[in-house]
Amino acid sequence: MYNNNECELLKNSKRIAVVGLSRNPFKTSRMIADYLIRNGYEIAGVNPNLNDDFDIPVFKSLTDIPFDIDIVNIFRRSEDIPELIPDILEIKPRGVWLQLGIRNDDAVAPLIKNGITVIQDECIKIVHSMCFGG
Repeated sequence: MYNNNECELLKNSKRIAVVGLSRNPFKTSRMIADYLIRNGYEIAGVNPNLNDDFDIPVFKSLTDIPFDIDIVNIFRRSEDIPELIPDILEIKPRGVWLQLGIRNDDAVAPLIKNGITVIQDECIKIVHSMCFGG
């Protein structure tokens, strides 16, 4: 389940990039982004298929985000994680959070080697609510 490192990461973070953000308010990525906004986080969506007429700032890639990101929260399939690693290493977030059901130990190894906290197969919303209520 969750641990103090996860709570500390959330406590010390302000900006979260949601990779795979959906416009659909009933999709998990959107519901969790909305939850994070309600709990004081600044959200940047990453989805090359969304345009800028969205109510959350959305960018084509992580490297297009014009400000620092503390956590990259990923809603992509496990096999898609390797293609995200170069951009993650370039923007150097404090942490990378792979949602429930998403795990790729080989792909995230370079992130860990570079001092980035990696959390896999856990829901950021559930952990946040367990750490802080919500």
